[in-house]
Amino acid sequence: MNGPRPSRRACLIVIPAAVALAVLTALVVAARGVPFPVDAALHDAALERRSAGAVDVAKLLTDTGTGLAAYTLAALAGWIACHRARVVLASVAVLALGQLVRMTVRVTVDRPRPPLADRVTDSSGAAFPSGHATTSAIVAGLLAWALLRVAPPLAGRVAAACCALWAIGVAATRVYLGVHWPTDIVGGWLLATCWLVLTLPVLTAYTDRQSRRTGPPAGDAADSAAGAGERDGERSGRAPGTGRPRA
Repeated sequence: MNGPRPSRRACLIVIPAAVALAVLTALVVAARGVPFPVDAALHDAALERRSAGAVDVAKLLTDTGTGLAAYTLAALAGWIACHRARVVLASVAVLALGQLVRMTVRVTVDRPRPPLADRVTDSSGAAFPSGHATTSAIVAGLLAWALLRVAPPLAGRVAAACCALWAIGVAATRVYLGVHWPTDIVGGWLLATCWLVLTLPVLTAYTDRQSRRTGPPAGDAADSAAGAGERDGERSGRAPGTGRPRA
């Protein structure tokens, strides 16, 4: 997909996020697997506040931020934005390519996860950046983008805020379940922010182009044609839908 460069406002977001991600990544690499004091403190606090019921809820929530559920939500975002298969695929591609970037960083940094004895759910691979945090943030960004396109301003903002809260909840479960350090979450959010700022302008341009190229769906076109026929009939003094003059 070809599209415009990010706007000046977008650059004001992506540049600090990219710098912060680079600094955090360098610090993680320099630590050589030793958690930061803030990581250890928040990790211990999460362990102390565990309960069986809360762990079960956290497991249910964490499952919505990865795998098939995440890709289904990304596809839904494309469908909401424009009822075209190509836009659905483009939205899914944004998530999939973002995953490739994340996995590249993950393998390169190779940060160890918290101790196995502290984990209460399955986990695999290195810790930084968090896969669930990155994935859910990208998906939330795609859903917010789509909803803001089609919903009234206030409703769109409320829906976008709900998407953000969902992503925050998914990320928080990773610390609560003991499979990530808090700075893994921060790294995932920073990476997702950079990725969304760089890709959403391209996705928006592509979606707009598809909307113009294909025109309204068939049902909308038929309704528009019927409406135009009625207006022509009214202007000519004939009853709508007939060839007879008005009585």
